[in-house]
Amino acid sequence: MVPPSESALPRRSPVRVALLTEGARPHPRRGTGGWCDRLAEGLPEHGFERYLLTGPEQPGTAERLSPAWRGAYELALWGRRPGGRAPRAPRRRRYAGAYEQLVRALVLPGERAGFGPGLYRLAALAREDGTLPAFLASAHARRLLERTWRLPGADTSAGQPLVCDVLVAADLLEQCLRPLSAPWYGTGPGGLGAVDLCHVVGGGPAALPALVARHLHGVPFVVTEHGLHLREQYLGYREAPYRWPVRALLLSFFRALTEETYRRAAILTPGSAHDQQWQRRCGADPARTRVVYEGTPAVDRPAAGPEPAAPTLVWAGALEPGRDPELALHAFARVRADLPGARLVVYGEEAAPGYRAHCAAVAERLGVASAVEFAGRPRSLAGAWESGTVAVFSGLSQRSPRLLADALLSGRAVVATDVGVAREVVGPTGLLVPARDPRALAGACLALLRDEERRGRLGLAGRLRAQERFAVEPVIGAFREIYLELVSQYPAFPGGGGGGEGVPAPCPFARPAEYWLADGPRGGTPPDGGARDADTAAEGVRPAELAEAR
Repeated sequence: MVPPSESALPRRSPVRVALLTEGARPHPRRGTGGWCDRLAEGLPEHGFERYLLTGPEQPGTAERLSPAWRGAYELALWGRRPGGRAPRAPRRRRYAGAYEQLVRALVLPGERAGFGPGLYRLAALAREDGTLPAFLASAHARRLLERTWRLPGADTSAGQPLVCDVLVAADLLEQCLRPLSAPWYGTGPGGLGAVDLCHVVGGGPAALPALVARHLHGVPFVVTEHGLHLREQYLGYREAPYRWPVRALLLSFFRALTEETYRRAAILTPGSAHDQQWQRRCGADPARTRVVYEGTPAVDRPAAGPEPAAPTLVWAGALEPGRDPELALHAFARVRADLPGARLVVYGEEAAPGYRAHCAAVAERLGVASAVEFAGRPRSLAGAWESGTVAVFSGLSQRSPRLLADALLSGRAVVATDVGVAREVVGPTGLLVPARDPRALAGACLALLRDEERRGRLGLAGRLRAQERFAVEPVIGAFREIYLELVSQYPAFPGGGGGGEGVPAPCPFARPAEYWLADGPRGGTPPDGGARDADTAAEGVRPAELAEAR
């Protein structure tokens, strides 16, 4: 038997990738848009499908897809729950057992290991009858949550949950667990069991479909975080409109979900080494972690033009205590004492109520109000950096490298507090000073304002460093290598079986090489339509080929 020629076989993408991300509260459009589109456009040889968790205020996002995408699927994560019938009594008892196991893992420190099993039991039940949302919104689930939450030794953050807390927490848990009931877990078109790997962007609830697909079908997944989801939740819930027991329960859920995600992911790709350290504290395996910086097309932007006539410090960021613009104001007062003609331009919107007025009052008290301009939101970051002589960062923390990298790409010299990712991004191409030290910050700014040659040298070095680290091409190359590596380690399994609950163990190399050139169904017959016996299936050899060999 002569095998069909390669040109006669229908082509398929080398790797089918399901890109899972969240476009809902509390971070609208997180992970969507530019970065994901650049990834799909940069790897046109692969087939990308987008699975988006949206909010009720974002209808029709699938209609605005880039041509690089092969398809898009959405699930409303927040808002009114989907309709549907409630499970009958026998099924309700099974749901109750799985839900209780999950809740006990959240509130009882000694039962943390039950989170994963409870999660996968709920997903398996939801796949069978689709009544999970109705059960989670039922009075039975609320009573079970209340009873478990009030057990002796339960972690309630030093406060007993009230009835209102139970109602709020039950509703929030239903929304967080809604991806378990998504119609995405089959092996047909639109099913995660039919892809080669999943790519989770942003973490959090977006990782739930990837966890279920791995458990049911053995599909590996990659996690990319350009800002750690768990850290964002801890920061956000400080001001959440819930009582402490509810906050403790939800943070326990996100912590358990993060640990399970890091444990099951094939590869983690944090956006910085700083984020990598945080991931390790949450149980990530260093051997499965690779830093991939967030590429930006701003690397092609021309450097800023001539410096302004007056020596000018430029500060950009959200006006909030964490960014510490007060430090920049105190340092500028010292700079102004030595250079009377110096100016400070502050770009950014108010992120804390009344904080802009507070900063203006600080400038007035320091006697530099006439030389400080609060310019609000800039039309473009490139224009903001061009308006200054030196870019200043005075934050108490620097979680994301994006703003620092953008300042470096302008070609302006940078002075930053040595916190977060600053040392990793700036390196030897800028000046780093301790946080909350106005004298050190002022000294660094004066040193650069008085030395034009040094400013130019550091500005050029910083621009070259940022272009090397944050170009789009290295990011595309890194994920091309990661995808092919995972596909080689996790071969396709007939029937989509991945050895999960109730699924037979996978049989590696059970498909012939021609499968990767054919557009046949996953788990179907080989491209020539011939059957394979048990002895040859494990070796990926067709019976006719075996006969010729003999």
